[in-house]
Amino acid sequence: MTSTEKQDAQHGQFRQYLPDLDTPRFQTIAKNDAYGHAKELLEHHRPPWLYGLYVHWRRLFEEPYKGVTNDGTVRPNLFKLRDEGVPINAIAAAANTVISQLSPEQASKTILHIDSPEWRSWSNPEFLLSDKGIRLDEIAPELRTSVLALLEATLSPEGYAKARAAMRINHFLGELVRAPRVMNEHSYNFVLFGRVPSNADEEKAWPWGFSFYGHHLCLAVFLHGTQIVVSPWFTGAEPNLIDAGPWAGTRILHEEERLGLQLMQSLGEEEKRAARVYEKMRDERMPKGRWNHDDQRHLCGAYRDNRVVPYEGVVVGSLPPPQQDLVRAILRQYLLYLPERARELKLQDCADWFPETYFSWIGGCGDDDPFYYRIQSPVVLVEFDHHSGVFLANSEPAKFHIHTLLRTPNAGDYGFALRSQIDGAVPQEYVWEG
Repeated sequence: MTSTEKQDAQHGQFRQYLPDLDTPRFQTIAKNDAYGHAKELLEHHRPPWLYGLYVHWRRLFEEPYKGVTNDGTVRPNLFKLRDEGVPINAIAAAANTVISQLSPEQASKTILHIDSPEWRSWSNPEFLLSDKGIRLDEIAPELRTSVLALLEATLSPEGYAKARAAMRINHFLGELVRAPRVMNEHSYNFVLFGRVPSNADEEKAWPWGFSFYGHHLCLAVFLHGTQIVVSPWFTGAEPNLIDAGPWAGTRILHEEERLGLQLMQSLGEEEKRAARVYEKMRDERMPKGRWNHDDQRHLCGAYRDNRVVPYEGVVVGSLPPPQQDLVRAILRQYLLYLPERARELKLQDCADWFPETYFSWIGGCGDDDPFYYRIQSPVVLVEFDHHSGVFLANSEPAKFHIHTLLRTPNAGDYGFALRSQIDGAVPQEYVWEG
């Protein structure tokens, strides 16, 4: 198993792959802000492969939401309304503070209907492809502080720290490639969905939520009463370590990496063969589309809300208790954004489905090997992938560029599976008595 010292060294290797900033690509991005950079893609179709992906994303967006499944059929009755102990009073108060500071123009772009399809229009590249809500690097410092206070009130302390670390690493990357107006600590959009409760009765009745998205950090948060859904989410880092400046030492996604490798290395030979779907990160046996430029090995990234992902790998329920404990430890990392009680309840939901939970792997499992893994069941799907360079110059996947994501299959994303269970708060009866 990789030692902490070796893992640190692997993550620090990104300095060997700093790009040539005198090339047209980096000279152009250095001159642009977020809108000029988006124009490069949307009007000039540069780079062409990403523009093609964007067109495909918009086609996917036109489909009605169904949810990720393993066989194309949504399984009912997997998710129930319940008390998860979420501090809804504090969260709603923080959201209303944000609303009180919005101008009418900002409010019209930021407060959308609870059933708005724009829940689904997030994406993780640095290009601003869905310009809705408010963008943190463009607003007054007081409003930005209020948005971050809402994020802090909603997430667990460790989850908030992870989100802020991802934002600071994005800032660090922007400095490395001289693109601070495109990638910085606050280059993220914020959108509210639904009516934010303003009193105790409304807090019990109104469903609402928000989206917070930008490069390498995208969070969809649905709230009803004291229950929370943080799904889907995407968190990435290139590099995943800050080695200089005021935030030196900041690092994320190393635990997901370490625990995943520890699990794979702990399996017996027969179990490893069952888990490993492909030996190479870009394997000639992969069918068309199993690897692509954008998500590489990821299957459930942006706009893949309705993807069918067949089970593959080894069944977690068939593994000995030590390996099942490692799966729990991995899932705990992926559920870190949730407040503690909600996290423990969700973790128990996941464990209850271990007889139908699959662990799959792509790549080698030596200490130096890049890899991909997925844990998938009816109630959770998480992915981990070592990527090749997007801004850095490594042509092969490397330990210092990591993408992770979480989906809740069977219509669990965006709280959809809960919405039909929520009683209407507005009486249907009405008589005009004027």
